[in-house]
Amino acid sequence: MVNKTGTPSWAYGINGGVPGPVLHWREGDVVTLNVTNNLPVTTGIHWHGIILPNPMDGVPGIEFPGIRPGETFTYRFPVVQSGTYWYHSHMGYQEQKGLIGALVIEPDGEPLIKVDRDYPIVLDDWMDGDPLVIASELKQNPDYYNYRRRTLGTFISDAEQSGLGMTIKERLSWGQMRMDPSGLAEPTGALYTYLMNGAPPAANWTALFKPGERVRLRFINASAITYYDIRIPGLTMEVVHVDGNDVQPVRVDELRIGVAETYDVIVEPRENRAYTIFAQDVERSGYARGTLAPHMGMEAPVPAMDPRPLRSMGDMGMRMMPKEIGASYPDDTRIGGIMGKMAPKVSTADRVGEQPMHPNTPDNPAMGVEVQSNAKMVSTRLDLPGDGLNLLGRRVLTLAELRSVNPGVDPRPPTREILLHLTGNMQRFIWGFDGKKFSEVGPIDVKLGERFRLRFINDTMMSHPIHLHGMWMELENGGGEHRPYLHTINVKPAEDVSLLVTTLATGQWPLHCHILYHFEAGMFRVLRVLPA
Repeated sequence: MVNKTGTPSWAYGINGGVPGPVLHWREGDVVTLNVTNNLPVTTGIHWHGIILPNPMDGVPGIEFPGIRPGETFTYRFPVVQSGTYWYHSHMGYQEQKGLIGALVIEPDGEPLIKVDRDYPIVLDDWMDGDPLVIASELKQNPDYYNYRRRTLGTFISDAEQSGLGMTIKERLSWGQMRMDPSGLAEPTGALYTYLMNGAPPAANWTALFKPGERVRLRFINASAITYYDIRIPGLTMEVVHVDGNDVQPVRVDELRIGVAETYDVIVEPRENRAYTIFAQDVERSGYARGTLAPHMGMEAPVPAMDPRPLRSMGDMGMRMMPKEIGASYPDDTRIGGIMGKMAPKVSTADRVGEQPMHPNTPDNPAMGVEVQSNAKMVSTRLDLPGDGLNLLGRRVLTLAELRSVNPGVDPRPPTREILLHLTGNMQRFIWGFDGKKFSEVGPIDVKLGERFRLRFINDTMMSHPIHLHGMWMELENGGGEHRPYLHTINVKPAEDVSLLVTTLATGQWPLHCHILYHFEAGMFRVLRVLPA
């Protein structure tokens, strides 16, 4: 039993903790982990982002039987990397109920980044009750937890801003797609309490420093579904490490961390005062919060949450042409208000510097029960910070800025391209690749040592953090041989993104959306690496 919300609830713990203990490994060691399952159900621990032999990957049913109740399974493998990672259950909804933990691997030799203090920070979306109930409610009504849907009041506000005819046409377009521009994420803070290292906002988790020290904060998004926008008012963050790999430093005021991603930042507080570590969810329905302070018990003001963003047809790749609606959308036009007149209009598309859009590919999955929409126009959008972050006067990290410190280890060009459309039906809460759920398709076959391009086109209205097990994805963001190495890539709506992959070990390696409820609803495939 735990109490995160003021009400006792059950949880799955690791060594009695929610989250579990921070594990510390060292590059070059061989680790042995004995996992005893005292749960009443089968489980399995996945070492997220770790390069290892396939049977050690920890996904029940994928070359690993799972750990049945009362059994002990021994994981044993060499550690061939360093950096910030995490671990979690890969069985059902156990991750949502607490089976998560931080993992820090020290480099072999002198670290590239030298600091005085070092803190892992695990962000989590906690819910009391049973996740199976949540999954059932979303299946019956995907807007079950969307308490900010547009109303007659927002219709009137939009008509005043954009005209009655344009507003009616825009509403009809959303109605035809059976989507709501306010549904950026489900569920939201209406259900969740957002935690920082297991502590709710009122608990004020605190990290200590002395003025002038360099402090490394290792942000790990271990949430089931929530994206966070992170900032520390009064401090600049220097992003130095992404998904376990060193990147050339980028100084920002804010960054968005998708589900399953990790970002390490350096801050240098020089004043003898407290600073708030603030992580608001993308829906602006709640936040996780902690404090960076010279002494325990200190606090700093908690900033107000930013205005809640809405998506437009343009954000969805449905930028309409004059022949379709009688007028084209200017790049900065927003159809749709934010909480009526209670907050200013906020553009989510960040058109400044946006890469040119181009028509979607001709091999779009056929529309039907499992494909609710196809984005007509797509682009990389790597230089966009994300929904609601463009008009706030803060420097926000974009994926286009990331460059690895060291050049890539495989200079070969790809020999082929594997294209996957991210598809779904929001109304029926069905998610998949190319219009198919995992249960309807077989593996994608590649060869050991093969170099290929992995390309994603997002035809849905949701962002999807796509995670590949057992190998790296090198993001093609203009960085040349300094492409950043990722284990998870956030694919925005109407985004066309490509990554280079070199297979490292044989076996079946999962490729899936890391939003737990999307993964369980079918957005899951397997890359089967065959002997060369």
